[in-house]
Amino acid sequence: MNFAWPLAFLLLPLPVLARFVAPARRGTGVALGVSAAAFAAASPVRAGDDRLGTALLAAAWLALVLALAGPRVAATTAAVVTSGRDIMLALDLSGSMLKEDFDLDGKPLSRLDAVKQVAARFVAARRGDRVGLVIFGDRAYVAQPLTFDVASVGHAIAEAQVGISGQSTAISDGLGLAARRLIESDGRTKVLVLLSDGVDTVGKVDASDAARLAARHGIRVHTIALGPDDLESAPQAADAVDAAALRAMAEAGNGTSFRVRTLADLEAMAATLDRLEPNPATRPPLAVWRLLWMWPGGLALGFAALLATRRRA
Repeated sequence: MNFAWPLAFLLLPLPVLARFVAPARRGTGVALGVSAAAFAAASPVRAGDDRLGTALLAAAWLALVLALAGPRVAATTAAVVTSGRDIMLALDLSGSMLKEDFDLDGKPLSRLDAVKQVAARFVAARRGDRVGLVIFGDRAYVAQPLTFDVASVGHAIAEAQVGISGQSTAISDGLGLAARRLIESDGRTKVLVLLSDGVDTVGKVDASDAARLAARHGIRVHTIALGPDDLESAPQAADAVDAAALRAMAEAGNGTSFRVRTLADLEAMAATLDRLEPNPATRPPLAVWRLLWMWPGGLALGFAALLATRRRA
């Protein structure tokens, strides 16, 4: 522990100096003379009480000077600083996201639940970034605008349900809406992460063109293709993902495309994405001072209150 203003301790002898330096108060005369013995016998204040009052006054002054000196102790706190990075997640909520072809401890897990687990962890670690969420099915909606409140984005991801935006897959609409929100933002670095398990079925424009337009505005586009089957290896499979189209979007958006077939792949993707977009929350902790002046200040106030109560009595 140390003190912010140690020179304040020079004030400690001030009451003693004031007593000797200040001129003695002159009497104004009395109408009736009373002997000291008679006054002492009639007075409710005893010599011990005088000493108690002096002790209270001295303790109050000592505590006040201690508070003025600013006692403090060194502490550390996590460095939560703004990174200047804006990240928009575009999450596919088409009907195929309910398919249970992921595995967690031997139990089947839907694509949506698997994405929720990993995406929520990824978002929770983005302290210092502004993060937003766009969901899309038949249409695209902004579920959470760009915000530093990553907990609210995680909550929005957890609450996302298939069907609230339709059953189809409008990838280009979701990509375009997320890109537009990033274009309107003032972030120094802009990142769009698209998660989908299907084929663009109802989009109004070509998704690669939307990614190319985003790249012209300085937005880096990463795509994540979910599901065990894709149109390249199993074109007849139900709910096969168009991995080639998602890869083309990432190339047009100067980003990286991830192929995710299992939950392990999904977790590895999140780790790789963390390396591509470094987490500002991993910076070293900051050294700060924890102020303690309120404790002696409270004591000074308590002693002063006791002294005032005694004098009123």
